[in-house]
Amino acid sequence: MSKLRHMAEMPLPLFVADPADQDVQIVPAIPQGARLPSYIKDHRKRLRARFNDGGADAMPDYELLELVLFRAIPRQDVKPIARALIDAFGDFNRVLSAPAARLSEVKGIGEAVITELKIIEAATHRMARARVIQRPVLSSWDSLLDYCHTIMAHRDTEQFRVLFLDRKNTLIEDEAQGTGTVDHVPVYPREIMKRALELNASAIILVHNHPSGDPTPSPEDIAMTKQVEQAARALSLTLHDHLIIGKSREISFRAEGLL
Repeated sequence: MSKLRHMAEMPLPLFVADPADQDVQIVPAIPQGARLPSYIKDHRKRLRARFNDGGADAMPDYELLELVLFRAIPRQDVKPIARALIDAFGDFNRVLSAPAARLSEVKGIGEAVITELKIIEAATHRMARARVIQRPVLSSWDSLLDYCHTIMAHRDTEQFRVLFLDRKNTLIEDEAQGTGTVDHVPVYPREIMKRALELNASAIILVHNHPSGDPTPSPEDIAMTKQVEQAARALSLTLHDHLIIGKSREISFRAEGLL
């Protein structure tokens, strides 16, 4: 971490963003021991009150980010940093799911902020997973779709996951089988089948995301699904579905007649 970036979260005077770089001006931190200006103190109090009264729905994304940043950067006006994050990544969800390396490129973002964001991301994933793991998948399909969108819809690279089900179609395991580039992830049917046998699974569901946001299956997606289906059939396993997750919707191979 550069010295400049590290100082962004220390209680010492900070840099001011170069106007030639971007419009966002990073306000210096208040030295330790000095009183917080009323405009910062009162602003934080108002935002917390609005959240307590109306919840997240009452707040735009950048204000929700401010609430997160309050903990990581306790002695600084964080509104410019929150706006810079939204400008860089688009929305709150994409900020949370952004890789640490890309987050660190935003002025004012250091290790404490990245850790705070990643803790929240991990918490949302764990909560979503708790709603589907060890539960019958076919009777909690909406929860399963919510889970897949939570963990995959805002990734900027493709990820391929396999959901392993038992004889009662209860989800017994969810595993990432691979991560690739913005438009490709390698898939190995033999490894999927090997893992299914290790888990004593009876059925599987394939899931991967399209970082472009468009879940329309490619010819390669269709061909790969056929390969996995053939391998599963040879081992008396059922391929229930292949879900492609886009930013705001998903495609089901089963519903589209592709399985």
